[in-house]
Amino acid sequence: MTKAIRIHATGGPEVLQWEQLPTPQPGPNEVLIHHEAVGLNYIDVYFRTGLYKAPLPCTIGMEGAGTVLAVGDDVHDFIPGERVAYAGGPLGAYATERVIAADRLVKLPSDIDFTTAAAMMLQGITAHFLLHRTFKVQRGQTILLHAAAGGVGLIMCQWARALGVNVIAVVSTAQKAALARDNGATHTIIGHATLAAEVKKLTGGAMVPVVYDSVGKDTFNASLDCLAPLGLMVSFGNASGAVPPMDIASLATKGSLFLTRPTFATYAAARADLAASAAALFDIVGTGQVKIQVNQTFPLRDAAAAHAALEARRTTGSTVLLP
Repeated sequence: MTKAIRIHATGGPEVLQWEQLPTPQPGPNEVLIHHEAVGLNYIDVYFRTGLYKAPLPCTIGMEGAGTVLAVGDDVHDFIPGERVAYAGGPLGAYATERVIAADRLVKLPSDIDFTTAAAMMLQGITAHFLLHRTFKVQRGQTILLHAAAGGVGLIMCQWARALGVNVIAVVSTAQKAALARDNGATHTIIGHATLAAEVKKLTGGAMVPVVYDSVGKDTFNASLDCLAPLGLMVSFGNASGAVPPMDIASLATKGSLFLTRPTFATYAAARADLAASAAALFDIVGTGQVKIQVNQTFPLRDAAAAHAALEARRTTGSTVLLP
């Protein structure tokens, strides 16, 4: 039997239920893995609350690391006993064992432990495509990054520093500002009440070519005001709620701005793109230029407590659930 966190109705952390289920068996092109660690990400909250839809009941979670237990027919790249990791779904990571398509797995280098892997896959690959593909940052540029002390934020601060890019980090507390600076941020701003004015001062009036905003509703308009003409607004999360409908004419009046809403699913849909991003992530972590900070761990059965801490902004860096 397998233990899993399941939801039968959307709502608060209390809907996360610890249940026992039959262990699934791999079909063709599938792999059965035993989880050693499971990643916690804000997208898990979106599925739990119903902001993102999923058939119920379901097991949520989109990232994990563990050991191959069995493989189905036509699987040739993995064998039982191998260490593997994955991110991006489909849903089902909040379980002691799960089945997943073989083309969603990557082999885990021997120098990366399971807890680190579970913390880094979704957030690290997200950081990679944001910095290299959504907007290809260039040495010497200054960029604006919200939630810079979170899991994706700390990885992006370090990765940007390695690329010679200056980061203006937006955070909610002085403690988080210090953490962002320790991880490569050039400047920090606490709160967003006077965000555009502070960015204008820090950039000598030039503003920034790109804003990475995972907060959503509360910061969207302030983020737009920080962009230079022809700048790109990258809205990649909704921690404060969904961005309300907007008049696209405002993009013209603010400087012919660009707006994108990237998703992991799109950027990692092709096996080749997933493998390339994972390889780049393993490489930069292996060199020590990016250090994955697992600042909180919770037993998997206590996922509700982990969700409550995440939503209350009591977490920094990455959080991992341990089966």
